[in-house]
Amino acid sequence: MKARRTKLVCTIGPASVERVDELVAAGMDVARVNFSHGSPAEHEHAVQRVREAEGVVALLVDLPGPKIRLGDFAAESVTLEAGGTFTLRPGDTRPGDEQGAHVSYRSLSGDVRAGDRILLADGAAELRVTSADRDVRTEVVRGGMIRPHAGVSVPSDRLSQPALTDADRAALPRAIELGAEFIAQSFVRTAADVSELRGLIGPAMTPIVAKIETRRAIDEFDAICGVADAVMIARGDLGVELPYEEVPILQKQLVRRALDLGVPVIVATQMLESMTASPRPTRAEASDVANAIFDGADAIMLSAETAIGQYPVLAAEAATRIAELCEAKGAAHLPAGAPPTAETDADALAFAAVALAGADKDVAAIGCYTRTGRTARILSSLRPRVPILAFSPDPGVVARLALVHGVVPRACVPPSASDARIGLMAWLMGEDPSVPRGSAVVLVASTAEPGTGPNLLEVHRV
Repeated sequence: MKARRTKLVCTIGPASVERVDELVAAGMDVARVNFSHGSPAEHEHAVQRVREAEGVVALLVDLPGPKIRLGDFAAESVTLEAGGTFTLRPGDTRPGDEQGAHVSYRSLSGDVRAGDRILLADGAAELRVTSADRDVRTEVVRGGMIRPHAGVSVPSDRLSQPALTDADRAALPRAIELGAEFIAQSFVRTAADVSELRGLIGPAMTPIVAKIETRRAIDEFDAICGVADAVMIARGDLGVELPYEEVPILQKQLVRRALDLGVPVIVATQMLESMTASPRPTRAEASDVANAIFDGADAIMLSAETAIGQYPVLAAEAATRIAELCEAKGAAHLPAGAPPTAETDADALAFAAVALAGADKDVAAIGCYTRTGRTARILSSLRPRVPILAFSPDPGVVARLALVHGVVPRACVPPSASDARIGLMAWLMGEDPSVPRGSAVVLVASTAEPGTGPNLLEVHRV
């Protein structure tokens, strides 16, 4: 049985909103709708296209967060030249040009001072502040092309705005109403930021993906993992906060730590950036994707490549091809799972299931019945050599498991009784076309009440 373990997140935008089915066919597991761009009507249309697609595709809504952005331009893009000047105008909404542009953060002039570095569009251009009163005047240190609404990156310790903005609070009910399986929170600094968002989500209990893109978040990483449902290593803004040469090392450290803690982790930003304008990735980009897979990431994410790029489907296909080859031929470089320290009976059973699957070469898959997804996530964190077929009667759980490494989510009807779960799973595995006939499977289930965790392990021949 062959199945890609690393999941693919694709950002839906103007280039791909009418091509969602093609993205699914290319390998997309999770569709990201970024509320920082587009109108509510466009967001709703994108979600509708995702829901109409065939297959299990989870929806991740990315809240705007305290991201600072440029305003509209008179042209589709402008090119800044080194040595020139560029003015950031918080109170002036006129269309921008090569001389300056509106900036969304009204307090910017009060939060920066002369000598501060500002990056535009994830570092496409670098500015140095020369003065700040009502406007922020800068010198262009390194030129480059920028587009309307490009990000304006200022070190987070300079900013006085809270992690949850008024825009986030306004957008959150829409994300919940649209039925998002995940909500991504931008510029998380502490675990308290995640807890505050969770309090606003309330009864919907939508899982939170905490985006790690500040120095403070790195320092508080373990605590954030303790309250978030998943984390995203957002390398664009992280590379602004920190020297860019530190980002590859931090990526490896944070992915490994998330794996040890059993928290799904996404690696994001500029994975295949050149494919916004080219039908093929660079060799360096192919290596970048491969390294994220070898690090053990649950998922890799495409942003501009699929949102506004000229080749969104080819970009998704390229990411999938790299992942499949790395998993098939680079097994020696893939990380082991979390260390074998079982804190609960469910952990111990999961360790036993993965060990059994590793020891018996006839085992083609691990099957589990899960109401909440927890059993599948525990199994995934151990990175077994075979896929995990996770059966759940809850459509929301099925969709959320689309993000988890190595898990093939399947919908099923609930069994008539708790002691019938193993029998149901044995039948479902036998009917699943991805499981080879005659192979062995390891079944994990519970005969106890819902929420008590698995307590039964069985080897079944299909």
